[in-house]
Amino acid sequence: MTSSLTFAPLIPWPVLAGLVLLALAVGGLGIARGGRAGWLRLLVMGVIAVALANPRLIAERQTPLPDIALVVVDQTLSQAIGDRPAQTEAALAELRTRLGRLANLEVRVERVTSPPGQDEGTRLFAVVERALADVPRRRLAGVVMITDGRVHDVPADLGRSLGAPVHVLLTGAPGERDRRLVAGQNPGFGLVGRSATFGFSVEDPGATGEAMVAVRVDGQPYAVMSVPLNRPATLEVPIRHAGQNVVELEVEPGASELSLLNNRTAVAISGVRDRLKVLLISGEPHAGERTWRNLLRADPAVDLVHFTILRPPEKDDRTPIRELSLISFPVRELFEEKLADFDLVIFDRYRRRGVLAAAYYRNLAEYVRHGGALLVAVGPEFAEAGGIADSALAEVLPAKPTGGQVAAAFRPSVTEIGRRHPVTAGLPGSKPGDAPWGDWMRLIEVSPPRGTTVMAGPEARPLVVLDRVGEGRVAMVLSDTIWLWARGWEGGGPHGELLRRLAHWLMKEPDLEEHALKAEIAAGRLTVTRRSLEQGFASVTVTAPDGTARTLALADQGDGSAIGLLPAAEPGLWRVADDSGLTAIAAAGSPAPLELAELTASPDRLAPVAAATHGGLSWLAKGGVPELRRVGPGVGPDAGRGWIGLVERGDHVVEGVREIPLLPALAFLLLGLGGLLAAWRIEGKR
Repeated sequence: MTSSLTFAPLIPWPVLAGLVLLALAVGGLGIARGGRAGWLRLLVMGVIAVALANPRLIAERQTPLPDIALVVVDQTLSQAIGDRPAQTEAALAELRTRLGRLANLEVRVERVTSPPGQDEGTRLFAVVERALADVPRRRLAGVVMITDGRVHDVPADLGRSLGAPVHVLLTGAPGERDRRLVAGQNPGFGLVGRSATFGFSVEDPGATGEAMVAVRVDGQPYAVMSVPLNRPATLEVPIRHAGQNVVELEVEPGASELSLLNNRTAVAISGVRDRLKVLLISGEPHAGERTWRNLLRADPAVDLVHFTILRPPEKDDRTPIRELSLISFPVRELFEEKLADFDLVIFDRYRRRGVLAAAYYRNLAEYVRHGGALLVAVGPEFAEAGGIADSALAEVLPAKPTGGQVAAAFRPSVTEIGRRHPVTAGLPGSKPGDAPWGDWMRLIEVSPPRGTTVMAGPEARPLVVLDRVGEGRVAMVLSDTIWLWARGWEGGGPHGELLRRLAHWLMKEPDLEEHALKAEIAAGRLTVTRRSLEQGFASVTVTAPDGTARTLALADQGDGSAIGLLPAAEPGLWRVADDSGLTAIAAAGSPAPLELAELTASPDRLAPVAAATHGGLSWLAKGGVPELRRVGPGVGPDAGRGWIGLVERGDHVVEGVREIPLLPALAFLLLGLGGLLAAWRIEGKR
């Protein structure tokens, strides 16, 4: 219970003040004239003035509120190395014990961890603001942080906004050393088939000399290089495919290491294709020729070079070839000088007419063996003698004609292995319940082909055949009536999707590889997808960022893919490998988390905070938890040698208020009347 004096005047203060001045003037005049009761009259007027001022005693019923001390415990990645976890838990236990001995103090403990999938560093002050959102600053006794000092959200005006001391207890030890690999400014993308240059450095303060850095591209060893310490370095790596190209760097351990986690880093570079160059050679004129042209011209990323041989063989009148076309066919330029510049060469019903010399067919075969892509769509000319099957190009073709053909309507179908091949797996209309495809009208018979037959015609005859030759790829479509699908004949079919997949498989699009391993991380979960033409369950080995490995079983989905799921909360690079040597890499958060960039404990970032809030900073390794004291607000320092202080606020809640008149009205009346009677009697004896 506390009390205070207040006034509730019965008349306005200015009026009351005027009356008091008037009473003083009148009383003073009476005393000056020698009146015997002048002083008594002044006393009566004073009593009346006090009565009009209405003095009252205010009695409050208060309940004291405990002060609040906030303990913030850093449990992010950098705090998990060495003996820091043990230091942290021992300091927290000691703090709880000592704080529990202090009266009128509420203790709150907030643990700060690294959120999965995020790379924002250590954000202790964001947690402080959230924990104190419901706490008035007049109740905050102080904040104690147990951390290694690597904090990434220190506010500039903390001393003014918090209004309480911040004390820092540092884990680790002074003078720690650690070697780390730091990525520099790097390109976000690069052109497929070219190289990208990125920078990095090996930071090892106090050390001199060089260190060996191992480089891997997409999980495969690429180079080992010697790099000078504490100086910028650069590296060129090839962009081999579209999509994400992951470049990993790992430096050898130094003389002093806190952890090897920051001895490696990774850079993800998106591979983008320049405009694709496609050479289309059309031979025998037919209704489907425009289908190829329209499909390729509709893609803005394709530069199409199209030549059509219009002269049929029966028009042989010995006219020179160069005199038969408006533009001379640049045979030598295309098939000698510029052939390697094309990403894809397409022969559509091409018939040998003496336009290409035998040497050019050999050039085409070598082009395929050295990584080129060839698509051959054939018609009746393929079954005739003297066709491309009788040239040097036959060495890379997966099928040879028998001389026969099926000239009747048939409905194409996806083969058993085609249901697992990414070129034909899941094509619209290939699943049970889908609308059936329309018929084709002709199929060229071939001997048993090599490679993979993904589509078949009547009696399981090969219709679409894929093959790998050397470093290149070849596809054959053994019919010239796919254009019926484009026209919607009997419902049509997915001609555009099929031809697009064929072209991109030939050009080695990663998403269309029939033997591939892919890893993705989303919402803290690792998804591993393995593509294979083989059926059955499979397993892969998953290596976490900390180096631990485990086996993950994959479930066959029936379409050539097998999928497995695994929790992946730990940030960093996750590596997946199967028994065939395929590898995949996925990054949880950043490939090089900010939390692991610097692992040495340091007071540099939090020392200004402690100074601005009149708090203290000390190393746990040099004296343990300091003594705790309660200090008055603004009385003196809040920290000193070997001790830290928590402000004693003394806040309270008022639960009730009672007003008591200083004197009852009757008492004022009696005093006033008594004074007047006394003055009258004194003056009456004169």
